[in-house]
Amino acid sequence: MSSPASAPCGYIHRPLDRSARVFVAGSRGLVGSAVCRHLEREGFTDVVGPGSAQLDLRERRAVLDWFAATRPDVVVLAAARVGGIKANATRPTEFLSDNLRIQVNVLDAALEQGVEQLLFLGSSCVYPKFADQPIREEALLTGALEPTNDAYAIAKIAGLLHVQAVRRQHGLPWISAMPTNLYGPGDNFHPEHSHVLASLIRRFHEARTAGAQRVVNWGTGTPRREFLHVDDLARACLYLLEHYDADGSVNVGTGTDLTIREAAELVAEVVGYQGAIEWDAAQPDGTPRKVLDVSRITTLGWAPCIGLREGIAEAYAWYVEHRRSAAL
Repeated sequence: MSSPASAPCGYIHRPLDRSARVFVAGSRGLVGSAVCRHLEREGFTDVVGPGSAQLDLRERRAVLDWFAATRPDVVVLAAARVGGIKANATRPTEFLSDNLRIQVNVLDAALEQGVEQLLFLGSSCVYPKFADQPIREEALLTGALEPTNDAYAIAKIAGLLHVQAVRRQHGLPWISAMPTNLYGPGDNFHPEHSHVLASLIRRFHEARTAGAQRVVNWGTGTPRREFLHVDDLARACLYLLEHYDADGSVNVGTGTDLTIREAAELVAEVVGYQGAIEWDAAQPDGTPRKVLDVSRITTLGWAPCIGLREGIAEAYAWYVEHRRSAAL
């Protein structure tokens, strides 16, 4: 990316040393694995990211000890307990407790070791359910949250404020980004715990292979959503680490949306499903519309490059190749 014509608020040019030790927390997940791939493609030679079997980020003593022994120079905090609308609505305790512990442990350990640069990844669900659209970063804490994922949202808001507190008290240039709805290779395709596009890909693939004549999806299909390929987010993560330093978080998305019904039709087309698509209006829709205002990051000089149809086709190809493990 070229530098902006006139430097916006928060813009810097601070290339990272490609030999710096970068800890990607959550390196086995959708986001973390994409960040690792991108860093390695960009020439980083010391990217570390132990899986949860080696380092449970919920265990405070283990995290503090690991940071003291490993001493990363840069941290990308992409680790989180995540899931779709059903998982969030039925397991709010785990979504709150696990995410708070992960964040507090990693952020405290990074501060204790004097980590100079850190990027915390939040979520667009931190914004009020009825925020003005497209949603600007300033909408944070201006209204009530969507109740189906409020526990997860509160945890992510706490992480965002934790980063801002470190900036104020300790002067470290830590930053936060708020990604929109994500999809892509490495996603979780569990039938109950996955996000919307992954869930649709699995549902339509299974219907096509079984010769089913109808597929029933949750809700009315009318809510509007924005979707970002995870490889675009990975590019944004490195770009922000090298080009942004300010208190405010940064939305990361495409700035365009479509209805869930339209998304379902697009997935069905890519998968090759030709049966009926029906909707169970007795199930919750969630927030009626959620599209991010991405003017802050585009002004900094970044833009996404993977189109939705192209991205869904790539995600579907990955799912077909890995469907046994991806279904877990």
